[in-house]
Amino acid sequence: MAVRTDDGPRERLGRFGAHALSDGELLALLLGTGGPGRSARELAEQLLANGGLRELARTTPAELRRRPGIGAAKSASLLAAVELGRRLAARRLREGDPIRGPEDLFRHFHASLRDAPHERFLVVLLDGRHRVLREVLTSQGTLTASLVHPREVFRPALREGAAALVVVHNHPSGDPSPSAEDREVTRRLVRAGALLGVPLLDHVVVAERGYCSLREEGVVREGEWESTP
Repeated sequence: MAVRTDDGPRERLGRFGAHALSDGELLALLLGTGGPGRSARELAEQLLANGGLRELARTTPAELRRRPGIGAAKSASLLAAVELGRRLAARRLREGDPIRGPEDLFRHFHASLRDAPHERFLVVLLDGRHRVLREVLTSQGTLTASLVHPREVFRPALREGAAALVVVHNHPSGDPSPSAEDREVTRRLVRAGALLGVPLLDHVVVAERGYCSLREEGVVREGEWESTP
């Protein structure tokens, strides 16, 4: 079948399906319109010129709104589409799902954390059978002992009667190797959990190139991963 060269992205999607469209064409459909003297396709190609979709996924809302031709509405549409893609790619943990090891946490968080421009520290609250109660974002920024205080980590666990917890944070550098600060923060949380009766089962560092479990590194020894019957 001959391809009509005058087809726009919308027409090509209708004729061949979304999989046949380039990144620029898909982005143009999200944008809807271009800017002064530029079509939506030209604006899309300009957005992709520096790093492609991966770099676009790392862009903050404020940075995106500063791009010529991108206002608040287009920025919101683009970032919403990126987040939907992340959620579709992730193996999501839902309330009531059991966690049996760091691989479950990596599969859940990798898509959402690998492109985050700053470190995010999250707490996953578990019941007595290591099923997810909920996850809580406790801080954003460079991980330090002062930023990740046991008070902020264990407050939601005590409030909701969690039996145990795991913590997760990302390394924007792409390397999951734990730093000395990562290890020290983990030791402080292990001690706090032992005092409060809410053991920290693991601290998992997630990055583009994989993950590292501080339990597997020997820093965490409290509790057991295996769910009780």
